[in-house]
This record gives sequence, structure tokens and C-alpha cells, in this order.
Amino acid sequence: MRHSRAGMLAWSLASLATFLWCSCGRARSGQDGSTETQTFTPEHSTVAEAVKEFVGWRATPIQPIAFPHNKHVAKGIACTVCHVGVSRGPVAGIPSDKLCMRCHEFLVTDRPGVQKLASYFNAGLDVPWQRVYGFSPSAHVKFNHAPHIRAGVDCSRCHGDVMHMTVAVRTVQINMGFCVRCHRAQQASTDCITCHF
Repeated sequence: MRHSRAGMLAWSLASLATFLWCSCGRARSGQDGSTETQTFTPEHSTVAEAVKEFVGWRATPIQPIAFPHNKHVAKGIACTVCHVGVSRGPVAGIPSDKLCMRCHEFLVTDRPGVQKLASYFNAGLDVPWQRVYGFSPSAHVKFNHAPHIRAGVDCSRCHGDVMHMTVAVRTVQINMGFCVRCHRAQQASTDCITCHF
């Protein structure tokens, strides 16, 4: 019995490896000589992308400037000052360098991060901030910040204790279970159309 289980496991692993190798988005030649890329599914071009999404793996974003949230919060700057869209609609928004330079044209101009910010501003470029939170496209979630703010949901519930972070990092695993538990606790709708529309 043990021998047959080991054989079955080896056969299963070999079959899985072959399947993954054959479906990982390799290019193939068409009859007309063109090259087309195979896709695993309409949502994922490779098996690796599908597996990463399934297990919730996302690369840690590396920000172009180490923005110190903790120092700004300690100065009494509320989240909504920089993330102005949060109370108006779905997207919280990331502040432009113009907003930052209103203060940093005069304040702590000798700091490396502020100097880097000024270089983007002077070049007429937006700082290429990297998204920290977000839903995968295949989740078909239409998240809207505004109703959560109106309901009094504190930013830290979904984004963690940002006031003590230097650079924002993902500390909360936001998935359907997280959202449904919160909605139930707050007696908010858990109807599918609430988030998936």
C-alpha cells in the first residue's frame, strides 16, 4: 500500500510539473509564421500568476521616496489632507508632488527625501509611488472608500497602524473573508452586489 501511494504521488507530481511547463505562457508559431503567446486563462497569462493570486502573494512595493507617515501624522496631518479622494469617491488618491511642495518648498529642504521630491517636482514629473493595497482584477471588486469614511470606519482597520509606520507597508490581508467579517460586525450589507458590481 505504501509503495503504491509513493508511486501515485510521484506520478501526480510529474503530471503537475508537465502541465505547468506546457502552460506557462510560452510563445508558439502560428501557421502564418506569426508568433502568439499562449495564455493560461483570460485573467492570468501564466500558471504562476494564477497561483500567486490564489495564495495571495504580492511583491512588497518599493517606494521611490521613503515617505515617513509617522512624522506627518505626528504633526497633526490627517490622512484626508493628502488622500483627498477618500471622502469623495472610490479612490483615495496619492498626493501629487505639488501638494507636498506647498510645505516642503520651505520646510526641511535639507533632507534627502525632500530633495528627491523637489527633483521630481522641478522636472515636472509625478513621483512614481507604488500601490500598497488593492484588489486583483479577477476579484471583480469595486471598492469605494467614501461610504466607509461616512460610516466612521477608521483607516487603520484596513491599512494597519500607519501612524507608526515610516514607509507604508501591507500589514492587513484584505480578502473577501476580511471584508465579510467586518460587514457582519458592522451590520452592513453582505449582498454580493454591494462589492461585486
